[in-house]
Amino acid sequence: MGSKTDIEWTQDIIRIIAKIRDEYPELSKYVEDMPVSLNQNNAPDKSPNNMQEYYESLEMLIKNYQETHISAV
Repeated sequence: MGSKTDIEWTQDIIRIIAKIRDEYPELSKYVEDMPVSLNQNNAPDKSPNNMQEYYESLEMLIKNYQETHISAV
């Protein structure tokens, strides 16, 4: 499979944000504070590359939280 489209990245981002809100509500405040790249018109840059970076930063937020706050069973 090739690169994801902006629609696919948007769907993935919506899903991971929903996961954060459902499973890690204490992280929701950080989602709102995450930087968003702007294009030359000061609008959010929704290029697939920027959306991928945003998605990956959300993944890292969850991973870092799991490593530091969730004890092993």
